[in-house]
Amino acid sequence: MVRFPGAMTVTTTRHRCALPFLYYADVAAAIAWLCDAFGFSERLKLAAPNGFVAHAELELGDAVVAVGGLGPRNAGPPPDRVRSGVYVFVDDVDAHCAHARAKGAGIAVEPMTTDYGEEYWSDRCYLAVDPEGHHWWFMQRMRG
Repeated sequence: MVRFPGAMTVTTTRHRCALPFLYYADVAAAIAWLCDAFGFSERLKLAAPNGFVAHAELELGDAVVAVGGLGPRNAGPPPDRVRSGVYVFVDDVDAHCAHARAKGAGIAVEPMTTDYGEEYWSDRCYLAVDPEGHHWWFMQRMRG
């Protein structure tokens, strides 16, 4: 852990080759909601003494996603189309969907199984939308 006097606390962690980063208007609320609804846990948080969260990393199993505030570079209205999505593998997609729905997640696509053929794989997945409009695909590998 690195401490910057009177400023932020940084907890160092290992990083993956790619780390999705999602911007939220209210990072603290997003972290609480993502942990409660989707089962993530906090693994890193850069927070100023006033509580402002500049950067955080959340994990669910081996999956890691970073979240942070919009800031001036990202100010303005959100785009009218989705430009990205996050895919996360879970052990039981139906139970995960039921929990997310109970916690208020919008379910845009109900759990469904897609089979890509014997030489490939089969997944069961659903699409959830968080309170700020980010798309989250949760999937369970059925075969392959």
